[in-house]
Amino acid sequence: MQKINAFRIHNDSEGYHSGLEEVGLGEIGAGGVLIETLYSSVNYKDALAGTGRGKIIRHFPLIGGIDCAGTVVESDDPRYRPGDPVLATGYGLGVSHDGGYSPYVRLPADWVVAMPQGLAPRSAMLLGTAGFAACLASLRMERNGQTPGLGPIAVTGASGGVGSLAVLLFSRLGYEVVAVSGKPERSAWLERLGAARVIDREALELSDHPLDRSYWGGIVDNVGGEILAGLLPQVDRGGNVAAIGLAAGHELITSVMPFILRGVSLLGVNSADSRHDTRLAVWERLSSLLDAQSLDLVLNREIGLDELPAAFDEVLAGRVWGRILVKTR
Repeated sequence: MQKINAFRIHNDSEGYHSGLEEVGLGEIGAGGVLIETLYSSVNYKDALAGTGRGKIIRHFPLIGGIDCAGTVVESDDPRYRPGDPVLATGYGLGVSHDGGYSPYVRLPADWVVAMPQGLAPRSAMLLGTAGFAACLASLRMERNGQTPGLGPIAVTGASGGVGSLAVLLFSRLGYEVVAVSGKPERSAWLERLGAARVIDREALELSDHPLDRSYWGGIVDNVGGEILAGLLPQVDRGGNVAAIGLAAGHELITSVMPFILRGVSLLGVNSADSRHDTRLAVWERLSSLLDAQSLDLVLNREIGLDELPAAFDEVLAGRVWGRILVKTR
């Protein structure tokens, strides 16, 4: 049996531990499509899963990685042929099914997305789940009436993976983007991504009233908690708030008044369980709006599988900006 080196996570008599180990190709997760992976990425969810600081993984041992991109080796589905470039994000990858931190991954055909024209595996993983979530937020907001004319879009957690890609994407869509970040040293970088203005998180004016002056046309929120609660009363009539992350807390203590008196909509963004037709629409939009050169702006660094533990610690400590790309071979 062919052996591969994959990043595997255990929770056993030795405790919670993870690292690079030899695995038989026949042992990796079931599915009708075998993919030779080239790249993956590091997401907040990956860091929680890899360190055990979040109850993410459903069974052990499991190969981590909620994203992957590469080429088809074998397929029992006529939609995919050997040599086809493909990608996959979400579903059970790295949670209940062996994921992308491996030179090979075997997946159900319905989890696989054909690589859109003009997008390469490297660029696809600079996007990954983070880019998918940011783009899904834009689609949900625009389908609910969001336009640049409603006013500026605040992006919280703007220096992170989802946030930085949201800044890049919404600016390309013609919005005035105001980046909110706890990393003031990244202000110039955020402006290069397309932010019209950068606000230090500590200087952000949060409201403690049910309604306040209208300022924001909409919000892409990656942090939740008090920051989301404090910005909701400032959203203008008909504006949309996309809730993606919870880095600042999962609770939301707020009033119904912005929703009733201003028609503000709070839209949840669940990237892991999106329908296949939604995935196709999101990836087509991403490939048409963002090219390899622009995506290189979000690259923090490229690492190998053996460097994942250190990357996880940095992500959870809040020291990472942009995207960490993972080369799987």
